Amino acid sequence: MHFPLAALPDVYPIQAYYPYMGHPSRAAGGTRHHDGSGAADGLAWLEAAFGRLLRSTGATIGVVYLLPREERVLRLALTYGLSRRLIAPWARIPLDAPIPVAQAVRERRLVWVADQEEMARRFPRVGYVMPYDFALATRPIASDDTVWGGFVLLWPIGHPARLSPTEHTALSTFGRRCALWLQRAAERGEAVRAAEEPRVLMPARPGPPARAATRASAAFVERLPVGCCALDLDGRITFCNEAGADLLGTDSAQLLGVRPWETAAWLRDPVCEERYRAAVMSRRPTSFTVVRPPDRRLLFELYPDATGISVHITPVPTGPTTAASPGRSTAPAPDHVGATALYHLMDVAAALTEAVGLREVADLVTDLLVPAFGPQAMLLMAAEEGRLRTIGRRGLAAADADGADTLELAAGHPAAHALATGLPSFFSSVAELRRAYPAVPCPEGMAAFAFLPLLATGRMIGTLVLSYRREHAFPPTERAVLTSLAGLIAQALDRARLYDAKLELARSLQAGLLPRSLPPIDGLEVAARYLPAGRGMDIGGDFYDLIRYDGTTAAATIGDVQGHNVGAAALMGQVRTAVHAHATAGTPPGDVLTRTNRLLTDLDPGLFTSCLYARLDLRHHLAHLATAGHPPPLLRHPDGRTEALPLPPGLLLGIDPAARYPTTEVPLPPGTVLALYTDGLVETPGEDIGSATAEVAQKLARVGDRSMDELADSLVGRAARMSTRHDDIALMLIRALREPP
Repeated sequence: MHFPLAALPDVYPIQAYYPYMGHPSRAAGGTRHHDGSGAADGLAWLEAAFGRLLRSTGATIGVVYLLPREERVLRLALTYGLSRRLIAPWARIPLDAPIPVAQAVRERRLVWVADQEEMARRFPRVGYVMPYDFALATRPIASDDTVWGGFVLLWPIGHPARLSPTEHTALSTFGRRCALWLQRAAERGEAVRAAEEPRVLMPARPGPPARAATRASAAFVERLPVGCCALDLDGRITFCNEAGADLLGTDSAQLLGVRPWETAAWLRDPVCEERYRAAVMSRRPTSFTVVRPPDRRLLFELYPDATGISVHITPVPTGPTTAASPGRSTAPAPDHVGATALYHLMDVAAALTEAVGLREVADLVTDLLVPAFGPQAMLLMAAEEGRLRTIGRRGLAAADADGADTLELAAGHPAAHALATGLPSFFSSVAELRRAYPAVPCPEGMAAFAFLPLLATGRMIGTLVLSYRREHAFPPTERAVLTSLAGLIAQALDRARLYDAKLELARSLQAGLLPRSLPPIDGLEVAARYLPAGRGMDIGGDFYDLIRYDGTTAAATIGDVQGHNVGAAALMGQVRTAVHAHATAGTPPGDVLTRTNRLLTDLDPGLFTSCLYARLDLRHHLAHLATAGHPPPLLRHPDGRTEALPLPPGLLLGIDPAARYPTTEVPLPPGTVLALYTDGLVETPGEDIGSATAEVAQKLARVGDRSMDELADSLVGRAARMSTRHDDIALMLIRALREPP
């Protein structure tokens, strides 16, 4: 069923229903730029269309990400019904992150998470930071050949366990229409991009009440014997009656515009902020009890909706305080670590445990740290050969970044001093920094700085430099959080260095066993691809080779040794060498596999090998093939008809020394394409291998005038995006052109 976006139910005008909060480009006058970075109206259509989608589906929270061209990081562009503070951990999401929207974009499909339990099971990193009940759907914003971004919708718990057909259609229609709009904007030279600060739009109640009703409501609330206050979705107090102000111990005028846990030390127990977060995310009532010193217990009841939270505050009858009071607090501190900061720290810790290589760790720190912890700029510097080298940066002007690319460890610079002494340095103002280091230039526009040493088990790893646009006091608990953060980063960088060294050794071994390049052969157009498994540093046994006999004869082979370790790679080298040696002697295909099989059974490596061998007779336009348990090759005929060749399935190499391998002859006229591949191309957990092979065959059938290199990239593209892929991929494409001279 076609469900055009224009047919979605009407809503209040987006400017009325979702008023702007801190829109930088409009405040600046909204000049349109061709690169889209400052377009005033570049996101207006997107905002209106996304608002209609939210209304039509009943979602309470929505987020839109855009994917910059030639980047692999989703950037937050719009958020509805959720403050910037709560979405901060996901302002930038690497495409390979184990996060729902990244998976949806990576695999170009809908991802649905029905409840908190499913989120914790499938996406534990998100479950750590948002342990609340809600349902989530996310889809890519994609056209046939381009991914422009992705979007996320959240519903309160109580949504059915599956999306309805109408919701399915609405989501897919929005994704297609949005992709088309972005594509047209790009074609006009007005590509729309996410700003550094995302647009945050909050629902507002349509239309103010009459003045008389307002006075009556205020009088009614003031007469109540309980405290009443209202919070916006950012947690700030927008109203408080006198009873509520009295219970909180302050004047009501002083409460407006601040968050409750920022007004009094006794409210700084993380449970207070945690319950607010739960109410915003789940849209369900919640409550907690906290002790106002010296011994007055207060019950806070939170009632959320799409526009804010109503709070009732009532005294609890005097009695012994028990562990059942989640907000119990008897030792107020001058400052605190809020729940949001703790969740951000948990998110970074979880993400760092998943990162492996140095580049991945650096990118992750760059993406997460600035939006989540408050600085406006950062430098991540690694210690290498007596110098500090920048490996990650965010928010600095080009001149400031270039000037800090490398520093000598002996230099009189706070970054070098922090690493040498192992002590962090905090400067709340430019004046403080200049008093300590008069010769060190300050980045333009920055007013406060933190220099955090990165040390792991006594080894100097590097320095993390944070910069703030305004003067910043750095209270003790914030210093503790930042120091803990630096320790997590240091440990991750130390592991990443070791991983990179081992990975380079393993990959060098494997690369040395594969052909550096394929020999040019008159009459053939050939392309080959090898993709290692998606994660981990195991090396596999996939191999391929192209062998030239003479001017009119060639051979192609492809195979896969069981296992992913050094033993598999070593055996792969032996199999490839044996096949190559027999091939250059002009041995028929069946005999090549028979003799290689005998060699492997004599060696008894304990591993089995699949292999396919094809001898190509270019003068007579024939191919002779034999297989040892390998996936069947695909053959595209000159008329476009494509089929999997039904070869007799010989036994895997290395099992039975007496095994025989019959040879099959197939025509190979000019224009024919032969595709040889290993099972990593078509095997994905949970998917039918027959369907995946048919999909590859369909792409091969549509080859048209594309080169073999373009086709090879297309065929491996889908498999490369799959997060569940755990096997290497080898692919060889051969197109017969003409009879060689």
